[in-house]
Amino acid sequence: MTTFKEVGLESDILQAIQDLGFETPTPIQEKAIPQIIENQADVLALASTGTGKTAAFGLPLAQKIDVNNNKVQAIILSPTRELCRQIAQDIENYTKYRKGFKSVSVYGGAAIQNQIRELNRGAQVVIGTPGRVIDLIKRGNLKLENIEMLVLDEADEMLNMGFKEDLDFILSNTPATRQTLLFSATMPKDVSRIAKNYMRNPVEIATERANQSAANIEHSYYLVNASTRFEALRRIADVNPDIYGIVFCRTRKETQQVADKLIKGGYNADALHGDLSQAQRDHVMGKFRSQVLQILVATDVAARGLDVNNITHVINYNLPDELESYIHRSGRTARAGKKGSSIALVSTRERSKIKQLERKIGKEFEAKTIPSGKEICGKQLFKLVEDLKQVEVDKSEFEQYLPAITAELEGFSRDELIERFFSTEFNRFLEYYKDAGDLNISAKDSDRGDRGERGERGRRDRGRDRGDRRDRGDRSERPRRERDSSKTRSRGGSMNFERFFINLGQKDSLNAQRLMGFINEQPSLEGVGIGRIEVLKTFSFVEVDSNYTDHVLKSMNGKDFRGRSCNIEVAGNKENPGRSKSKDKRKRERTRR
Repeated sequence: MTTFKEVGLESDILQAIQDLGFETPTPIQEKAIPQIIENQADVLALASTGTGKTAAFGLPLAQKIDVNNNKVQAIILSPTRELCRQIAQDIENYTKYRKGFKSVSVYGGAAIQNQIRELNRGAQVVIGTPGRVIDLIKRGNLKLENIEMLVLDEADEMLNMGFKEDLDFILSNTPATRQTLLFSATMPKDVSRIAKNYMRNPVEIATERANQSAANIEHSYYLVNASTRFEALRRIADVNPDIYGIVFCRTRKETQQVADKLIKGGYNADALHGDLSQAQRDHVMGKFRSQVLQILVATDVAARGLDVNNITHVINYNLPDELESYIHRSGRTARAGKKGSSIALVSTRERSKIKQLERKIGKEFEAKTIPSGKEICGKQLFKLVEDLKQVEVDKSEFEQYLPAITAELEGFSRDELIERFFSTEFNRFLEYYKDAGDLNISAKDSDRGDRGERGERGRRDRGRDRGDRRDRGDRSERPRRERDSSKTRSRGGSMNFERFFINLGQKDSLNAQRLMGFINEQPSLEGVGIGRIEVLKTFSFVEVDSNYTDHVLKSMNGKDFRGRSCNIEVAGNKENPGRSKSKDKRKRERTRR
C-alpha cells in the first residue's frame, strides 16, 4: 500500500496530513502528486466529487511554493465562492507547519477592498473565482508575471457556468512556462479545447470514478406527478427518520419554496441558493455541518464546494438536465466508506433518463413505491422506541419530583402509560397520515400529470438561466437590478388587496421572498394572501389581503428586520403623501396588471 511519504511529500506536509487523519492516498492522489512534484508536467485529471482531488493538487502545490518569495506564484480557479472558500481552508490545513506560507481567497459577494489589502500584504497563492480574479487583474492589484502554477478545479463546471471567456483571458495572460493542472469530472469539447490550446503535452490521469462505481451508493427512483411531488418528498423524509440529506432543486425560487414548506411542516430544514448573502450562506452551512439541520435544500451551483461527511441521502427533487450533474450530486453521500442513498423523483416520461443514467454509472436504479401513511407511522414509532432504549437516565436531575409524579400516575396501568406517552410524542404523524391516500400513480395518471408538469417546467426553464446566474459565485458583486415580484392567491380564489408602504428595501437585503417570509412569520398573518410586491432601494410596497389590514399594522410595526425597526403604513395615507405613488399612477399600474 502506497504511503504519502512514498509519493514525494516532505515532513512538514506529512505532519499536517497526519493531523487531518489522512492515512493513505486515494487513487487520484497517488497518481497526480508524483507527476506534479517530480516531473513538473502539466496534468489533465478526470476526477469526480469525493475522490480527494483537492489534496491531489493542493498538497504538491503547498510543497512547491517558495515561502521566502512574497509574490503570487500560483492561482487556483474554482467555479463558486463556496468551493473557493473550501479549497482555501484545505490549503490552510495542508500548510499548517509551513512557516511563511500565505494564501488569499478572492471571490464575489465579499468586499473587494479587503481582498486587495490582503494581496498587498503579500501572498504566494491566490484561490479565486474567475470574475473576481479578472477584476483584480484589471485593477492592477493581482500580478501574473510570476505565476508558476495554475490550477483549474472543476473546469467543466466553470465552462458550464459561462466562464469560457474569463478562463481564456486568465490563461492567455499567464507565463507560458507555468505548470497547468486541470481537474474535471467530465471532458466536454470546451475542456478539451483548453487542454489543447493552453497545456503542453499534459499527463492524462483518469481513475475509476468513485461516484459511478461505488457499491455503497444505492440508486433509486419514485414515479410522481407534478402536483404530488412535494408530498412524495415529505413521505420519503418521514420514512427515513435518521435522514441527514440534501434535496437538489433546479432554481433558486423552487429551492426556497421547498425549504419553506419543509420548515412549515416541522422539519429541521433550510435553503442554500444564490439569493443569500455570504453571511447567510455561512450560517446555513454552519447549521448543516453541525447537524442542527437534517435537510438542506440547495441548487447545484450553491452546493459546489460543500464538503460534509455522513450525508445519508441525496434527493433529486427534479432530475438535472445534464446527467453529469446527477453524478456530482450523488457523490455527496457514501463518503469515507459509508453507505448512502441517491434518490430521484421522476415523471413517467423521464424514465428514459433513468435508463441513460444506469448506463452511465453502470448500476441499476431500484424503482420504489411512495410509502403509505401506515408504513411511515410504523417507521417513526419504532424509531421513537429505539430512541427511548438509548436514553441515558440521570435521576439526579428529577429525583425530587419522582414521588409526586408517581402519585399522579398511580391509577394508570403500564399499557395505558405506554399508550399515552406515544400518543403525546407521536400525534403529529398519526394526525397527518390518518387519512393519507396512495400517491403511487398509474401510467395513465402519470401521463396526465406530465402534461401539467411540462407546462410548468417550460415556464421554469425559460427563466432559469437568467435567474440562476445569481448563484454563480463571482457574479454576485456585479451591479444588477432586482426584479422580485410575487403573487399568492387564497384558496378561495380572488381577493381584495390593500397596498402598504414599508420602510425596508434592497439596502436592507430585502427581496420579495424575504418580505413574504417576514410577513408570514407574524402569528396573526401566517398564510395571508399577498399580492404585488415592489422592492426598491430604500423602501418597498406590498399588497396584502385587505381583510388583514389591522393585523398587518399591529403585527409588523416596530418588528425587527436584520437590526432595523419596521415601519409599515397603508400606502396613500394622507399624513405621508410623499411615500406612495399617486392614485392615478396606481390606477395605471392596476390597468397594466
